[in-house]
Amino acid sequence: MQKILFQGDSITDAGRSRERDDDTGRGYPTLVMGRLGYDEPGKYCFLNRGVSGNRIVDLYARIKVDLINIKPDVLSILIGVNDAWHEVNHQNGVSTEKYELIYDMLLREVKEALPGLQVMILEPFILPGTATKNTKERPERWQWLYEEVSLRAQAARRVAQRNCACFVPLQERFWCANDQVSADYWVTDGVHPTAMGHELIARAWLEAFKVMRATQAFCPGK
Repeated sequence: MQKILFQGDSITDAGRSRERDDDTGRGYPTLVMGRLGYDEPGKYCFLNRGVSGNRIVDLYARIKVDLINIKPDVLSILIGVNDAWHEVNHQNGVSTEKYELIYDMLLREVKEALPGLQVMILEPFILPGTATKNTKERPERWQWLYEEVSLRAQAARRVAQRNCACFVPLQERFWCANDQVSADYWVTDGVHPTAMGHELIARAWLEAFKVMRATQAFCPGK
């Protein structure tokens, strides 16, 4: 049975249990598990180790216990919004340069320990919402956050390319969804997805996973 590990921040965490591996929360990991587990019974097991509030540096701090020791066959990571958002709320963000550096380090170390690992990097995203809108104190809040999250997204794409990982675009999908129905239909506050937002992520994930399996590898000859 192949092991699929979901990693990230609160978007991945989505209320998962800390005691039971079969309780993967209310988000896209559970939607993926339901679809893939139904379509191919007994082929995969699914684990969610997302932690609310995590930045890339927090995920790196958990690299041994929550990534390498688990020995997944597929590692899915969605991280980056807190690296920008926490700078606004707590002055404790992670710069784009450091985000990219640590992300590279993390993937190199994990792939050295687990040579056959396949990696999926999901693009961090943001939409207008109560947590991202301009305020009297920060009249430029939305523009700053959008630009900063976009920089982390560009970095995540570069990290994926350098480390032969599958990159899963999400920001454009959310913008297209936003053109159909207002942002609060897809995200509760500009950051955290609703059920429909999680479904959007799950569909993007499954599409990318299908391509990954069909191509077998992202770096021919390696």
